[in-house]
Amino acid sequence: MGNIEFLILAVGGVVFFTLLLVTGNTMAIAVRERTGELAVLKALGFSNRFVLLLVMMESLILAFIGGGLGMLLAKLFSLHGDPTNGILPYFYLPPLAIASGVGTALLVGVAGGILPAISAMRLRVVDAIRRV
Repeated sequence: MGNIEFLILAVGGVVFFTLLLVTGNTMAIAVRERTGELAVLKALGFSNRFVLLLVMMESLILAFIGGGLGMLLAKLFSLHGDPTNGILPYFYLPPLAIASGVGTALLVGVAGGILPAISAMRLRVVDAIRRV
């Protein structure tokens, strides 16, 4: 592996980790802000599994919209050739790369949303209503 490939992988890893932190933080804040609503759902009889899936779906939707929008903008920038004027010699975005980008965004959504979803699932109704 050459220096350029290593650099691209390193930058990609840093971006992936940063997106993971941002998604996880966003979902943790969303769960914290809606503690009362989640408690009401659980008090009405919704299962722990439903609450887990609700938070996970929100995380996946958030990641899908962000990743899809990013891939759409990247495709729009690359439609008219190389926008970097030769700085990046291979600026082509094939359909497989787009699918891979959206898949990676969904992976970030799952990884970033799993801990907040588990904490929402384990939320005790009495404790949650006490915090409200």
